[in-house]
Amino acid sequence: MQILFIADPLDQFKIYKDTTFSMMREAARRGHRLFACEPHDLAWQGDVEAQVREIRLTGDKTAWYDVVQTRVATLTEFDAVLMRKDPPFDMEYVNSTWLLEIAERAGARVFNRPQAIRDHSEKLAIAEFKQYVTPTLVTRDAARLRAFHAEHGDVIFKPLDGMGGTGIFRIGEDGRNLGSVIETLGEHGRRSVMAQRFIPEIKQGDKRILLIGGEVVPFALARIPQGNEVRGNLAAGGLGEARPITARDREIAEALGPVLWSRGLLLVGLDAIGDYLTEVNVTSPTCFQEITDQTGFDVPKMFIDALERAV
Repeated sequence: MQILFIADPLDQFKIYKDTTFSMMREAARRGHRLFACEPHDLAWQGDVEAQVREIRLTGDKTAWYDVVQTRVATLTEFDAVLMRKDPPFDMEYVNSTWLLEIAERAGARVFNRPQAIRDHSEKLAIAEFKQYVTPTLVTRDAARLRAFHAEHGDVIFKPLDGMGGTGIFRIGEDGRNLGSVIETLGEHGRRSVMAQRFIPEIKQGDKRILLIGGEVVPFALARIPQGNEVRGNLAAGGLGEARPITARDREIAEALGPVLWSRGLLLVGLDAIGDYLTEVNVTSPTCFQEITDQTGFDVPKMFIDALERAV
């Protein structure tokens, strides 16, 4: 196959842990041709096209790819187009999904489906599966946020568009800094804030559970907070520890997997703390290499198998 990866700049990849690189490596091992571009390379002039680079993996840890050729290509020329741009999910990201949807209507095979990415807010998608969620409130109303804290005592506050643990605050029963956090995150009522009852099991890790083609990867990566940190995100200094998924993890994953795959979400990263679902990641889920390196379960192989079947 010819596979186009729409991603962040290749020179910024940390290939020892990058999930997109692990996908590329497995695809190349099977003889598939690799192409790459960034979202700003997309354009529409009758057809959706992009300035793409065909790349060859070198096996070197530093200069890890060579450029075979650079050309303009329509997205329908590729057997698969993988949208792997990291958040933030800003307006330019949305513009990219609209362009990809135009290409899809012309026959391009895009994973994850552009409409499905837009339809599933990584924070708010949990609302569809509220039976698995800790008590949660989303509002711009400061009074309701204060009342939620008064009811539950120990609460996590976070923005709806954050990533990597940015903007997450824990307010304990004493309510210290509650007003300041609500004002800062909510910008004095201009932005919505998510409040969730604190889940003490965060000490054992914020688990990333992967769904590929609706099927559950049997191992999760627990991102364990370090020191006095409340965030387990790897970007916030969390320690990643791969573990077999629990019975509760599997219950949640098997309930969501077929539903999300039916909507065109080939790859999903569920986040769970303890027995609770906290996020549904659909833009650029990660943790392939950490799970594979620690358990021997070949996540990239499972993904490319699923991609080949989908194509």
